[in-house]
Amino acid sequence: MLTRYLVIINYRTLIAIAISLVVLFFSYRYEINYDIDLTLISIAIIFPLVFCIRSAFRRREKALEHLSNFRSSLRTIVHYLKTSNLEDKKLKDFSELTTKLEKDFLNELSKSEIDFERIDKNTESIFAFFKNNSDEISGGIRQKAIRFLRDVSDSQDNLVAIHTHRTPVSLKAYCLIFIYLFPLVYTPTIIHKMGAGEDTVFLTYFVVLLSEFILISLYNIEDQMEYPFDDEGLDDIQLQKFKFDR
Repeated sequence: MLTRYLVIINYRTLIAIAISLVVLFFSYRYEINYDIDLTLISIAIIFPLVFCIRSAFRRREKALEHLSNFRSSLRTIVHYLKTSNLEDKKLKDFSELTTKLEKDFLNELSKSEIDFERIDKNTESIFAFFKNNSDEISGGIRQKAIRFLRDVSDSQDNLVAIHTHRTPVSLKAYCLIFIYLFPLVYTPTIIHKMGAGEDTVFLTYFVVLLSEFILISLYNIEDQMEYPFDDEGLDDIQLQKFKFDR
């Protein structure tokens, strides 16, 4: 469980800390310090970072909504078919089709690349089942089942869109660049405010490193949250909970 908490620490964290240490070293060595308004940091980093985190959170909430609709619509179709005149063997065959559709789709969501052909083929197999057994499935039941199958297809398309299209890459790149540049602006200002004496060196190192660690950790949390299907982060969606046999 502890490793899931450490997922926010990665190579970006090491780069950010390394940059901070280098800037701190040279700032003290060459006595670089100045006093500027740190509001610039809020405009350059905090606002865009908060926007990205909120956007990633909304994507996660939308994914949960579509997953719930996907599961409930698929289950409703199965219940409708049980009220038809289909024999037990055909009901079992249909149950296997829906289970395969559900299992394959959730597995595809957990991958970095989705096999669209596989998803479409499973959906088309259910349409084909309705067509091939139209004599045993009354028109009313078939129409209702197809309507819910359309909801299943809509949910799949929405989830695929969430999986494929992430937070704007340019905005994330902008945030990351300015997080890396943050110590260049912040460190001399902190040294100026705390003084360049030896008694404040440790505290200055602590404040700068902690500030940089917080920023890069927030970036890493956003990066994990915007792809909520791989079950690596603490806030990822538990896809197994949306299976029929959960």
